Amino acid sequence: MNETPHPLNRRHFLRTGLAVGGGLTILPSGTLFGAESANNRLNVALIGAYGRARAHYGTLKSENVVAICEVNQKNLPFATKEFPKAKVYEDWRKCLDHPGLDAVLCCTTDHTHAFIANWALNRDLHVYMEKPLAITVNEARTVRATYLTKKDKLATQVGMQRHADPNFNRLRECIHDGVIGSLKEVYVWGNRQIPKPGYLPAAGPPPSTINWDLWLGPSPEHPYNPEYFSGGPGANCLQWNMYWDFGIGQMGDMGSHTMDLAWNVLDAGLPTNIKASSPEAFNPDVTPVNLTASFILPPNDWREQIRCTWFQGGAMPKSPSGGIDLNRIGHGAMFKGDKGFVVADFGKRIIIPDGRSGNMSYYKPRPEAELLPDLGNFQKQWTQACKNGKPAATACNFEYSANMIETMCLGLAAFRAGGELDYDAAKGVVTNNAEANQYLTKPYREGWTMNG
Repeated sequence: MNETPHPLNRRHFLRTGLAVGGGLTILPSGTLFGAESANNRLNVALIGAYGRARAHYGTLKSENVVAICEVNQKNLPFATKEFPKAKVYEDWRKCLDHPGLDAVLCCTTDHTHAFIANWALNRDLHVYMEKPLAITVNEARTVRATYLTKKDKLATQVGMQRHADPNFNRLRECIHDGVIGSLKEVYVWGNRQIPKPGYLPAAGPPPSTINWDLWLGPSPEHPYNPEYFSGGPGANCLQWNMYWDFGIGQMGDMGSHTMDLAWNVLDAGLPTNIKASSPEAFNPDVTPVNLTASFILPPNDWREQIRCTWFQGGAMPKSPSGGIDLNRIGHGAMFKGDKGFVVADFGKRIIIPDGRSGNMSYYKPRPEAELLPDLGNFQKQWTQACKNGKPAATACNFEYSANMIETMCLGLAAFRAGGELDYDAAKGVVTNNAEANQYLTKPYREGWTMNG
């Protein structure tokens, strides 16, 4: 006998994510999306109103921004002008409980990313998180673990928007199709150099327009200094992301984009062995400028075990040819095979055949009809995934992105430990140096938790 469901049971049903048999995706707010409801919009909270958030205004215009959260009141007018009906919050913890939310788009400071991501997932909200997803190994593992329990109903994306450049697909195709034979080693680099001596000193009380306590969030206490806010819109992160309590420097900044060039090709799991070196001594305040970190990545169904090495701040791999100056590629990747090299940046690639087999007769590129389709608009890939019943299909979801940033954070752990690390990826522990495990996490202020 069929009965009309009790309202409470129906609400529970609506929050499960998919109406079986009806072809309708159901959002956390209870809104249905499908062939007959294509004009419905996501109810979105924008956390971080200016700076990098400006790049998302256009996409959000097609949705329903119902809440805006910002700790710097001078930044609010830019967003409220675009979304005048949104309710304004200072504290993201309160914003995440705004009634009727479906999704969160977050553009806050790096040291709050994993916290906001995990809290949002705990509330069954779709999440777009600016990079990096995390700044410690433990943060990455926590967010990934939560996401994997919800990946069939929640769409996630990390803001590595360069992934949408067609060169990412072309690079993957040519290496998988054998343009340089069997892949043997990978090198990735970024040349940015922003040296700092240490945390900024106290410089008076914060202005009434900045909630300094909420800007610090889970980070340990630090005195206010206006220099943390002195950068231009979208680039202000360069004023604070090199400090250990606020970010992970190059690895989380352009490293999130550049390592993505390699990660998209490698289909990599987590590393089993990590080495790191730097001409700089460890600074307890500031992440290193010049660093080399190498990762042994396990084999998979198309390649052998492989070493992937990250270089930053002046450290560089050796060029494969005297006629190619890798230093002129500010952020790039190089793939070494048994029959040549591919050198790439975000928009182009150069194939360098081995001199002994330079005719490339072994290489059969795939026909045009079999090329990977362009990703299209990176932000809209996420909003569409929130609605189309395929939430895990985003290019940089929280599993893909957490694996990558956990790997990068392990490079910093090896630098801090001052030696080679063997890593048990299943357990998330260093097995050959117990003291190094302290560098897989960081201290947080009392009262802040990732599992809110």
